[in-house]
Amino acid sequence: MSELKHTYLTIKTTGTAVFKEKSSKFIGFAKSCASLSDVNELLHMLKKEHPQASHFCYAYSLDPLSKKTRANDDGEPSNSAGIPILGQINSFDLSNVLVVVVRYYGGVKLGVGGLVQAYKNAAREALLNAEIVEVEIGNYYHLEFPYEKLAELMNYLKRMKINIDQSQIDSNCSVRIYLPLSKSKPFLEELIEKQGIEIKKTTI
Repeated sequence: MSELKHTYLTIKTTGTAVFKEKSSKFIGFAKSCASLSDVNELLHMLKKEHPQASHFCYAYSLDPLSKKTRANDDGEPSNSAGIPILGQINSFDLSNVLVVVVRYYGGVKLGVGGLVQAYKNAAREALLNAEIVEVEIGNYYHLEFPYEKLAELMNYLKRMKINIDQSQIDSNCSVRIYLPLSKSKPFLEELIEKQGIEIKKTTI
């Protein structure tokens, strides 16, 4: 029986890299992602930032326990882009990571072998330029609450050393937190006692 994992490797900071081959430019982006909505958000942002790009090829690995993965060639020859990118994520043994390689076509075809190498290199360099960290396995939660609870909750999260992953502050506030399994039970039990805070476990 395999030993149950308690930690996993992911990236803390966004990594970027540029790789050029025969007039084509490949820009790699490596980013920590916890859900499909995070994946779609980054893809949407990159497409707005690079409207003239030819391809947005990517791969991701979500959920360190089940290792949900996907590779997308975005119109490049089958398995010439997404799979090489995913291979680099796996070679670093990373989870909750998305790597996108944006290609600007330079007018010269690279062939399948050339594409594989170019996407692999761009992905690898982007990951090398990110900060890799070891994280305790846990779950993401959305906390929803009225504005008047904001100060109390923020102080509580700080005291418990719980990092905020995302936040939306207005009349009805919400934050997304990552909660290690070892802290889940006592944290959630105490939080439930604080009236007006709704807890929703996020799905990958």
